[in-house]
Amino acid sequence: MNFKELEKNAREKFNGSCRVCKVCNGVACAGEVPGMGGKGSGSAFTENYKSLEKVKINMRVVHNVCNPDTSIELFGQKMDAPIFAAPITGTTLNMGGQISEREYIEPVVKGCIDSGVYAMVGDTAIDEFLIENLKVLKENNGKGIVFIKPWENHDIINKIKLAEEAGAIAVGVDVDACGLVTLSMHGKKVVPKDVNAIKELKKSTNLPFILKGIMTVEDALMAVEAGVDAIVVSNHGGRVLDCTPGAVDVLPNISKAVKGKITILVDGGIRSGVDVLKMIGLGADAVLIGRPFVTASFGGQTEGVKSYVEKLKNELSSTMILTGCQNIDDIDEKVIYK
Repeated sequence: MNFKELEKNAREKFNGSCRVCKVCNGVACAGEVPGMGGKGSGSAFTENYKSLEKVKINMRVVHNVCNPDTSIELFGQKMDAPIFAAPITGTTLNMGGQISEREYIEPVVKGCIDSGVYAMVGDTAIDEFLIENLKVLKENNGKGIVFIKPWENHDIINKIKLAEEAGAIAVGVDVDACGLVTLSMHGKKVVPKDVNAIKELKKSTNLPFILKGIMTVEDALMAVEAGVDAIVVSNHGGRVLDCTPGAVDVLPNISKAVKGKITILVDGGIRSGVDVLKMIGLGADAVLIGRPFVTASFGGQTEGVKSYVEKLKNELSSTMILTGCQNIDDIDEKVIYK
């Protein structure tokens, strides 16, 4: 698919809520929440991009890696690449209002499945959005992961049961949404979670349980204590708290503290297969990518999503050849230039 045409189509459907900039770095949309930007000054969004851009990689070409294996197994599922579409919900709230929730999420779920990876679907102040997302998952044999906002625990557990009924492969809570302005604007109560609250949520399901929004070693260690299966190192795309570091800035120390004890996912500023390799080299097991999947879905529907995932996979494969990595396990700190 022609990406210039895809971006043109997406720009029109965003209805001004996203400019579909040449570089998706959060500068043009700074402060636009609701919208697609970062909160306040927008620096938490822009820092995700800038800090990852500063990471450089070592080129190694004296080896025999010709056809690298980008596949990985996570949450009991074989994937063609360590890539998830991040949970983004609320087309009418944040994305211009021209595209319905189903029109956005269905191409993402289908396009990811067709490309050998998985989408994550989300929750928001409007309960019908989660219901619609779960319907799409169920129609596609539950091949996706469900994230729920940090409501009161009994509300989260009720929604976890709905995710189980839809056949989800894993569930999680994006605890960093406890201060999300778009939820408070609708009078929806979200609350922080302590270790005991997280343990209760973990015990409520047999599915792999993920905690999203970890930005410190202390929180990562508490996630391990709570017994969760995975964390997502994330500042929520810079949308909940101004002036945080980028996810890549905190990832190495978190990885050193909990690697091997828990699965480590990361999101924030990832735009290419090179970025995927950087994040794995710095300690992640897999990555989440957010805003570019919205552009791909709006601009090209299922084919647009498939084209974007194939682009990521091809870039990752090429970068693995040029860094001497035969498989994902070979990607470690040796690929990072220091």
